[in-house]
Amino acid sequence: MRALRFDLIGRYLRPHSRTVVLGAITLVIVNILSVTIPMEVRRVIDDLQEGFALKDIFNQAIWIVVLASSMGLARLLSRQLVFGVGRQIEVDLRQRLFDHMLSQDPDWVQTIGSGEVISRATSDVENIRRLLGFTILSLTNTALAYSFTLPAMLAISPKLTMAAISLYPLMLGIVGLFGGRMVKQRRRQQEALSSLSELIQEDLSGISAIKIYGQEPAEKDAFSSRNKTYRDSAINLARTASTLFPLLQGISSISLLVLLALGSGLLETGTLTIGGLVALILYVERLVFPTALLGFTLNTFQVGQVSLERVEDLLQREPRIKNNHKALTLKHALKGKLQAKNLTVSYEDSSNEVLKGLNFEIQPGELVALVGPVGCGKTTLARALGRMIEIPNNQLFIDDHDVRDLRLEDLRSNIALVPQEGYLFTSSLAENIRYGNPKASMKQVQSSASQARLTDDIKGFPDGFKTLVGERGITLSGGQRQRTALGRALLVPSPVLVLDDALASVDNRTAAAILSSIRNQKKRTILMISHQLSAAAACDRILVMENGKIVEQGNHLELLKAHGTYQRLWEREQAVEELSQ
Repeated sequence: MRALRFDLIGRYLRPHSRTVVLGAITLVIVNILSVTIPMEVRRVIDDLQEGFALKDIFNQAIWIVVLASSMGLARLLSRQLVFGVGRQIEVDLRQRLFDHMLSQDPDWVQTIGSGEVISRATSDVENIRRLLGFTILSLTNTALAYSFTLPAMLAISPKLTMAAISLYPLMLGIVGLFGGRMVKQRRRQQEALSSLSELIQEDLSGISAIKIYGQEPAEKDAFSSRNKTYRDSAINLARTASTLFPLLQGISSISLLVLLALGSGLLETGTLTIGGLVALILYVERLVFPTALLGFTLNTFQVGQVSLERVEDLLQREPRIKNNHKALTLKHALKGKLQAKNLTVSYEDSSNEVLKGLNFEIQPGELVALVGPVGCGKTTLARALGRMIEIPNNQLFIDDHDVRDLRLEDLRSNIALVPQEGYLFTSSLAENIRYGNPKASMKQVQSSASQARLTDDIKGFPDGFKTLVGERGITLSGGQRQRTALGRALLVPSPVLVLDDALASVDNRTAAAILSSIRNQKKRTILMISHQLSAAAACDRILVMENGKIVEQGNHLELLKAHGTYQRLWEREQAVEELSQ
């Protein structure tokens, strides 16, 4: 058994302590009434043996109905209070987890796995809700039920009390055995359903590839296999439940038979009244449900503790990239000057340096291309500019401010980054373009789309800007997705625009038109990372990277005359274009 984490449970319940106390008080009232009602029934039945009047019976019946109704209302209130605490903690915890996930590094989900994160934010949070709602209520109610009911039963007949509850340990053992099995079977069922859902999601996202390669039969077989696994797990769970509950009912019936058999003998000897026997029967019935539920409650408690620790482990993870304790708050707009001074970057899981002593300076309003062979560190530099990866102090600057000294919100609002794989959300084209500037007018959206050379494509869509792009922009071509992401960045009024191979899926003619359009934007620094040298040739200046270093810089003609890396890349691109004609 795992160590009890009452510290964590207490921390979650503390903000709701008033509601929990009120719930506990109502549970006490429920149990007092549940003990009082059999006592009243006992008194009425015993009084009937001495003669009775119809009016008295009617009055007693009304009194018992009032007590039972009051108990029902108190029970309802206790469940609303305690279950409400569990639900509120669930909502608050999900919000905390979501806010915490948004504060993490971009690579964080890839290291843990999105499936694991989703599992903790859904299944584990639900288990915590059951722990802090159902489990707390059930354990408290069981403790109170035995605390109030057993003394009342012992006061009537200690012998019958011990005989009636003698089978309860057997009931608890069976529940513990079957309950543990049911928890495992329920987990297998959830895992099977999750696997089934993942296959459906994956196939819907990759439906084009499935049809291109004619893999429909293989996917049908895979789905059938997982579907049968889910069916078998569901049947096993149902089989266990259908075995357990009749067993519990049988044990409960045997307990009552023992009580009736021994009680009838005491009735003959006169040591027990009929009212006392009826009260004992009611008390035994009263204890059956909490006793049977105790095994499930303990299993739920254990599962909830595991989930509590898993979620806490997630919440305790601090992001590596965060604001410095003395981070500057910008009081004026930046101009867009970029500078690197011996910038050296290596990733956390590698000792190899990706960027090796990079030095450059880009003036405000300048259009600069960054080119180089695949894997030379271009994308790493783009991510470093927005602090998507951690970098050393005093090596990368914007307007002479060390980027590490700026608040992340200020830095990223001043640098619009367009990655090669521009992510699109399942919403309309207009909403995707407006994502970085939600308050932008439709006129601004249209202007941004025009600069990204997307207008002609949108005119061909039946719903225009209201066209839904589908999950991850599946309904758009690669070039349309890139231009939509570019339009989104152009709509953000940032002084620096970084294009990380954002025109890779666009033909050279369209790329040139886009560059001509965006370079006319005054006071915006543009760093275009590209493998298309024909587009880079039109830039004010070109930085050439190789093996993590800038080995050349200048304009197109100057670099061709230098007979270095740029000339080699240019000649290779020209040869490829000639072969493709």
